[in-house]
Amino acid sequence: MNSIILVDFGSQTCHLIGRRLKDLGIEVIIVDPEDVLSAIKKYQPKGIILSGGPSSVYEKNAPTINKKIFSLNIPILGICYGWQLTAYLLGGKVESGKKEYGPANLKISDFDSLFYGFPKKTSVWESHGDTVTKIPNNFITIASTESVSFAAVKHNTRNIFGIQFHPESSHTEKGGLLFNNFITRICKIPLVPKKINVEEIIQQIKEKVGERIVIGAFSGGTDSAVAGALVTKAIGKKFIPIYIESGLMRQGTIKRIKRVFPKLLGMKVKIIMAKKNFLETLKRVVDPEQKRKAIGKLYIQLFEKELINTPQAHFLMQGTTYADFIHSKGTKHAAYIKSHHNVGGLPKDIKLELLEPLKYFYTDQVREIGLQIGLPKDVVFQQPFPGPGHAVRILGEVTAQRLEKQVLADAVLVDEMKKSKWYEKVFQCWTILTNSKSTAVKGDTRFFGDVVAIRIVNSKDRMSASWVDLPYDVLQRISTRIINEVPGVSRVVYDITTKPPATMEWE
Repeated sequence: MNSIILVDFGSQTCHLIGRRLKDLGIEVIIVDPEDVLSAIKKYQPKGIILSGGPSSVYEKNAPTINKKIFSLNIPILGICYGWQLTAYLLGGKVESGKKEYGPANLKISDFDSLFYGFPKKTSVWESHGDTVTKIPNNFITIASTESVSFAAVKHNTRNIFGIQFHPESSHTEKGGLLFNNFITRICKIPLVPKKINVEEIIQQIKEKVGERIVIGAFSGGTDSAVAGALVTKAIGKKFIPIYIESGLMRQGTIKRIKRVFPKLLGMKVKIIMAKKNFLETLKRVVDPEQKRKAIGKLYIQLFEKELINTPQAHFLMQGTTYADFIHSKGTKHAAYIKSHHNVGGLPKDIKLELLEPLKYFYTDQVREIGLQIGLPKDVVFQQPFPGPGHAVRILGEVTAQRLEKQVLADAVLVDEMKKSKWYEKVFQCWTILTNSKSTAVKGDTRFFGDVVAIRIVNSKDRMSASWVDLPYDVLQRISTRIINEVPGVSRVVYDITTKPPATMEWE
């Protein structure tokens, strides 16, 4: 009876809204918009949240809801598209206005309910193309930004609220407090914060696997390390971790796999050398989607070859997280962003059943699980690294020569970040070998060479990110070393784009 219905209009962060509420101990039922009335009748929720989404309210076949929900005396919070749809259905006006992505300053004028305990001004995270330009009758403005007059509104007599920003984003300073206020002050639900139940996850793995064998796609990164440790605790020796050396990983990865993980897992990690296979597969492939799919297909082929040695294997474990899942159009109304090699990039006819114990968790939750099961901090808090590796950090074709440049440039960046004590302060840092060239002067002669980009971000869950204001002297050392030590590089640039609008990776 203390549940919240979350209506999913296809937002990249719908599940993240649910996660924020579950962290507060709230039962969340995620439903498609066409099912909302039947869900209300079934669950009798204390509140309703309308998520954002990629559509415009005026688009043909845009997802909508029955506006009867606004007269049921159930508190409602519309977020981004959810607010725009509320305004549209109740007689307001929505227009395609100035598109806004990233941080904005929110000025609050009403502190009685949704913004109880807030300062007068706070930073929020925006990601929208349409804007409400006329609010419906009986609504009043309770907060605004410099460019959005109706950044937050409420109904005069009913508990109906709309906000244009995203409180679920970790970059919205008081997002947690806003949800807390909606739950406790408006929906009148008491909070009982919950921790992730690791024993429940392990039990679920046991029940699913039974006596069968699991092959593990093991890269040594945080996600696969935590997933592998969970599976090991659940089924022991019935788990066979396998690392495929694609040549696309960071320097030193294979040495680290051999040195660190046999002790942590209680077993050796089988290593398959396949750099030549990957370079051959990526020949003349320049489209990012084709790269991811080619890599995903080859990974599966190599794992399926292991069935010759282990014919009784039934499952393929992957360290898939929710960020991978949602980018690959994980829900009915979600937009397709890109194929992750381990989700949308997988072939359809896989012989092994997938086992993904972290599929509905975010990076910070995965780290919490890792600490709970006793993994060391240097494993749990290592920087994320994409499954396709440097292949999606080399724009254009991946050749042996270009791969060598990218690996070396990235190694220089990591080395300087560690020397300057900044490596541990950021969520992620890496280089990109762009498909651009520029003129330089080296040794008093003209040189026309590659442009390398640097991307350094801070994030909590990979669903939003801000670029890091790195000291100029550190940037200078990184740039100088890349120019001097990586053959064929003419220029280094620094990416200062937030997510949204940019994704983490360039491809």
